[in-house]
Amino acid sequence: MTRLSSVLCALAALGQTALAAPGLSPRASTSLDAWLATETTVSLSGILANIGADGAYSKSAKPGVVIASPSTDNPNYYYTWTRDSALTLKVLIDLFRNGNLGLQTVIEEYVNAQAYLQTVSNPSGDLSSGAGLAEPKFNVDMSAFTGSWGRPQRDGPALRAIALIDFGNWLIENGYTSLAANNIWPIVRNDLSYVAQYWSQSGFDLWEEVNSMSFFTVANQHRSLVEGSTFAAKVGASCSWCDSQAPQILCYMQTFWTGSYMNANTGGGRSGKDANTVLTSIATFDPEATCDDVTFQPCSPRALANHKVYTDSFRSVYGLNSGIAEGVAVAVGRYPEDSYYNGNPWFLSNLAAAEQLYDAIYQWNKIGSITITSTSLAFFKDVYSSAAVGTYASGSSAFTSIINAVKTYADGYISVVQSHAMNNGSLSEQFDKNTGAELSARDLTWSYAALLTANMRRNGVVPPSWGAASATSIPSSCTTGSAIGTYSTPTATSWPSTLTSGTGSPGSTTSATGSVSTSVSATTTSAGSCTTPTSVAVTFDEIATTSYGENVYIVGSISQLGSWNTANAIALSASKYTTSNNLWYVTINLPAGTTFQYKYIRKESDGTVKWESDPNRSYTVPSACGVSTATENDTWR
Repeated sequence: MTRLSSVLCALAALGQTALAAPGLSPRASTSLDAWLATETTVSLSGILANIGADGAYSKSAKPGVVIASPSTDNPNYYYTWTRDSALTLKVLIDLFRNGNLGLQTVIEEYVNAQAYLQTVSNPSGDLSSGAGLAEPKFNVDMSAFTGSWGRPQRDGPALRAIALIDFGNWLIENGYTSLAANNIWPIVRNDLSYVAQYWSQSGFDLWEEVNSMSFFTVANQHRSLVEGSTFAAKVGASCSWCDSQAPQILCYMQTFWTGSYMNANTGGGRSGKDANTVLTSIATFDPEATCDDVTFQPCSPRALANHKVYTDSFRSVYGLNSGIAEGVAVAVGRYPEDSYYNGNPWFLSNLAAAEQLYDAIYQWNKIGSITITSTSLAFFKDVYSSAAVGTYASGSSAFTSIINAVKTYADGYISVVQSHAMNNGSLSEQFDKNTGAELSARDLTWSYAALLTANMRRNGVVPPSWGAASATSIPSSCTTGSAIGTYSTPTATSWPSTLTSGTGSPGSTTSATGSVSTSVSATTTSAGSCTTPTSVAVTFDEIATTSYGENVYIVGSISQLGSWNTANAIALSASKYTTSNNLWYVTINLPAGTTFQYKYIRKESDGTVKWESDPNRSYTVPSACGVSTATENDTWR
C-alpha cells in the first residue's frame, strides 16, 4: 500500500470525504461546511503529492523532502524551503497527534532528511559555525542550491525546531523517550544553538525580499527557545543558551508595535502592514494562554487591532474588494505595496486571517469572557456596533453576539478561498486581484497546509501548549546579544516499524536514505499514556423514511452544526438508503468533550424546512484516551 493510500484509509476511518476528482469539488454554490469536508482531504492529498519520494508531483525528490510546488517554470518552485517544509510538517504532526497514524512514515522521513540537510555545506555556511542552518532552500536531491538568493533566512531553524519538538513531545508522551533523545534532540539542539547565536542579526524575511529584522522571525525564535528549554529537560539535557536569550528576544519583540499595528520589518521602506504579522499571531497561539499582548496572542488587543489595520489596507487595492464594507471579510495578500505578479491576494493570507479569529474565539470561550480595550475597540466596533470598552462574561448576550459575529467574519475569509479555488479543490499561491483566477505556482504546499490548520481551529482542534503563559516576563534591561550553543552532526535515523501509544518494539526501521532494513531492534521504553483526542469523528446515523426530493439535515447549538441556523445545517447522505433500511448518515469532526443539543430537519424540494418534534436531542462528544471515532444512532421523530 502506498503512503497516500494508507493516509486516505485513515481519513476514511475518521469519516472524511474521499479525494475529489478534477471538476467535481464543490465551490461557492456549496455550503462552507460541506466544501471544507471535501477540501481538507484535497489539501492533505495535495501536501503528500508534494513530498518525496512517493508523492505524485515529487518523484525526483528524496524521501521526506517537501517541495514548495510542482511548478518548474514561471515560477520555478521545485525546491525545498526549510521554512515552508517546517510549517507543513507541523500540520502533519498535529494530524498525527489527532489519530492519523498513517502519517508516521512521512514524518520520520522528514526528520531523517533534516538530519542530513543540516550537514550540507551551502552558500550561507556549514554546520561547524551553525551559519549553514539559515540557508533558505535546497535542491530536491538535498544538494546545495548555489544560485543567487536572499540569504540568510533566520526563521527556518526556529520553525524546524518547533515542528520537531512537537513530534518529540509526542514520542515522550507515548513511551519513546529514547527516540526523542537520540533522533530528535540532536537536530533541535543545532537549530536552538543557531537561534541563540544569530537571532539579533538581520536576515531576509519570510517573503525573501527585505533584509532586516522581521517580526515573524523574531517571534518564532522566541517560541523555539522557550519550548526548546523545556524539551531539553525532558530528554535529560539542558539548554542554557535558550534560557539566557529567550527573555531578550521577547523584549525585542515589543519594539515592533507602532501604537496601532505591528510593523512587519524594521527595513524595506514599506508601511509594515503585512500578513507576516497575522502569521505570527497564529504561530505564537497557545491554547493555554490568555489574551496577552506580550506574546501577541490571537485574542490580544494588539493582535486584533493589527488584524483590522492589515485587512483594511487591502480594501482599496484589489478590484475584488470593491464596495465591501469594513467588518466584512475581503481578499487579502502579503502587503498592500506588493508587486510580485502585479500584487494579488494569496490563499494562505486569507486562511491566516481566518485562523487568527478562530484562535481568538477559542481563547475567549476558554477564558469565559471578552475584554475590549481602547486598543481593540475599533476591531470590535466593525463586527459588533454596540461594542464598548469593558469586559463581557460568557453568560451575557453581548458575549454571544460578539462570538457569533467574529465567527461569521472569520468564515468570510474562508469563503473567499472557496470562491477562488479550482473546481477540483486545487490551491495555487495567488489569485488575480480583479478576476479571481488562480496565479503563480500551482498546488502550493503552504496553501494546503494553511487550509488544514484554519479548518482545525474552526472546529476547536488546537495544538499543545508551548508554554506562553510562563514566558511573558520582560527583563528590566534588554540587550540584543547572543549565546553560543552546541553544533554536532545528527546521526540517529532508525525508527520502529510502528509507533503506538505504548512501548517501542523490534521491527523494521527507516534510514535516512529511505531504504528499509529488517530485524533491527528498536529501543524499548516504559509504557506511556495514550493520546487524549482533541477532536472525534462522530457519525450520526438517522433512520428517516423520505419521499423523492426530500433531504435530511442535522442542525444544532454549536458552530459545527450551524448554530441552529437551518441555512448552515449539515446535509446527511442517502447513499446507503434502501427500502428496507431508510438510513441517512453523516460524519462530522467535533471537539472532544463538547456537549451540545441538536435536531434533524427535512428540506423539501420547494425549500420548505420541516423540523422533527421536540425535545432537542443532546450529545456529548467522547473524550476518552485513544478514542477517535464514535457513532450516534437516531430515528426521526
